[in-house]
Amino acid sequence: MMRTRPLKVALLGCGVVGSEVARIMTTHADDLAARIGAPVELAGIAVRRPDRVRAGVPAELVTTDATALVKRGDIDVVVEVIGGIEPARTLITTAFEHGASVVSANKALLAQGGAELHAAAETHGTDLYYEAAVAGAIPLIRPLRESLAGDKVNRVLGIVNGTTNFILDKMDTSGAGYSEALDEATALGYAEADPTADVEGFDAAAKAAILAGIAFHTRVRLDDVHREGMTEVTSADFASAKRMGCTIKLLAICERAEDGKSVTARVHPAMIPLSHPLASVREAYNAVFVEAEAAGQLMFYGPGAGGSPTASAVLGDLVAVCRNKVAETTGPGESAYTRLPVSPMGEVVTRYHISLDVADKPGVLAQVATVFAEHGVSIDTVRQQGKDGEASLVVVTHRAADAALQATVEALRKLDTVRDVASIMRVEGE
Repeated sequence: MMRTRPLKVALLGCGVVGSEVARIMTTHADDLAARIGAPVELAGIAVRRPDRVRAGVPAELVTTDATALVKRGDIDVVVEVIGGIEPARTLITTAFEHGASVVSANKALLAQGGAELHAAAETHGTDLYYEAAVAGAIPLIRPLRESLAGDKVNRVLGIVNGTTNFILDKMDTSGAGYSEALDEATALGYAEADPTADVEGFDAAAKAAILAGIAFHTRVRLDDVHREGMTEVTSADFASAKRMGCTIKLLAICERAEDGKSVTARVHPAMIPLSHPLASVREAYNAVFVEAEAAGQLMFYGPGAGGSPTASAVLGDLVAVCRNKVAETTGPGESAYTRLPVSPMGEVVTRYHISLDVADKPGVLAQVATVFAEHGVSIDTVRQQGKDGEASLVVVTHRAADAALQATVEALRKLDTVRDVASIMRVEGE
């Protein structure tokens, strides 16, 4: 039996995602009501610049006073798509204090203060859902939090930023340089005017923090995530990757230690074999590879950004939260019972691809090999080529700790025969 009193929804933000949420709520109102068991009414839309509200958004619902909107007392659910830390954090906690549940797409805030927001939601008996914060339309948080709740997740490996994947894909397939590929991404609307958050890995790092926390039932903050951008990746790196049967992706990697006593979370460019499912993820698409003890290997793939895909995830959460309101219950909150420490990057063990510019004379390879051996880093393969006194040396290691590799590189820089460490790239996905 359907409840007649409508559930009232406040929308914070009416940009690309917010306007699409408003449109879907309006055009699919009957379907949403049938799925929820109660009508859903858009009760107000808070914006900073009312003159920029998109066509089709009811003007009578628009307000610039977001605080007053969330304090109304009759609001059942607040949908937050304004982004940033403040005023989003204050508005969300205010919503909880006034009995409203929250659906958010705010990865930066959740990565920085997710634990506090979850605690506030629990204190006030409300929900905090955020499927749209990690991978756009791709269902990922709910499968990790609910479908795999009885399993043990050991690794999450993913492409979680469409802008960087588009740029790297263009560099791989067309031979374009970084700047040229970035210009194309900007022209097509995939990259912002200031692409720093994407290309320097900040966006992916926030998502990695959220994923690691959910996957390993522990608290992982943004500051715990090791982050490297992809602006230094070159055409030469792609040429080296192809010779190894690999390509290069900016990856978010969350792992449980083999002894189960700690976790790691990191974002950086990496070579992955062409045989790995993530290697075939093209253009601006996202994909996340999950390895669980009982379920085995799972892959989630789809558009990771954009108004409609992100709105789809927001509306999915909205339906779930509204159902909880009708049933007078709440969904799963934060699960951080394992309290696992986050290990520093120096303890991460992986393979490495190192390109060296060296003098083309006898004994160089022996010197380089000695430095690797002295630091306990085992060499898998070596490729050397050169002429006219100049040479390049490409070394691929067996698995080694990052701290040992970095110490090796510093020692290599001190050799008279090593003129430059041209690039260092991790090799993942084996």
